[in-house]
Amino acid sequence: MIIAAALALLAQATAAPATSPAAEAAKPRPEDTEQWTPVPPIVTPGPAVAVPPPSDAIVLLGANSGLNEWVSVNDGSPAAWLNDAGVMTVKKGTGNIQTRRRFTNYQLHLEWRIPVGIKGEGQGRGNSGLFLASTGGGDAGYELQIVDSFENKTYVNGQAASVYKQFAPRANAMRRPGEWQTYDVVWTAPTFAADGTLKTPAKLIAFHNGVFVQDVTLQGETTYVGKPAYKAHGPSPIKLQDHGDPSQPISFRNIWVREL
Repeated sequence: MIIAAALALLAQATAAPATSPAAEAAKPRPEDTEQWTPVPPIVTPGPAVAVPPPSDAIVLLGANSGLNEWVSVNDGSPAAWLNDAGVMTVKKGTGNIQTRRRFTNYQLHLEWRIPVGIKGEGQGRGNSGLFLASTGGGDAGYELQIVDSFENKTYVNGQAASVYKQFAPRANAMRRPGEWQTYDVVWTAPTFAADGTLKTPAKLIAFHNGVFVQDVTLQGETTYVGKPAYKAHGPSPIKLQDHGDPSQPISFRNIWVREL
């Protein structure tokens, strides 16, 4: 017993010291990359107009397409989200989904809807995300934010049509919950040298409900904590996020892409 007690005391004495308050304060925090001003002006978009896919488009989600173009990010199995006549709805807890196909540069059209009666506030109010290049599991990639920004305050580089934690949109063109929103995107993928170093950065042009909101050069992949950075990758799937919020789920329809 005496030997055991002595060994325990010795172990305590030689254990690494606890992290100091200064070191804890120096750790990156999510709040460090939240931007709250300037607040983008509210622009009321025009009436929603159906945008059918052009003749050379790849239809990723249509009235008669089912979910054949989508798989689970977790294990590559068929996507488990709900589908009703071309309206795909997040099935909470099934995880992110992504396209079977991989893309480099493209034009994308996507429509999404926040449900009527949505609850919550800030980032906890109808949260999802469009990842323009899915570079790995989970939320790896480059995210154009999807969230309810109709009379819902949050950090501006996290509101709808932001490049998450990088660029606020130039305008808040959000329609009210229950109405369909549209994203029209031109995506230019980054390129990398043989040794993995960045040659040219990713570029993004985006319209939200027909309103011009982004024309930016990305600083790297999306990160929740810390600064964005690039890692080498090639052609990549397009990913949609199951954020796992308790709020009612987001729906999607009429998704098509044109390779450029």
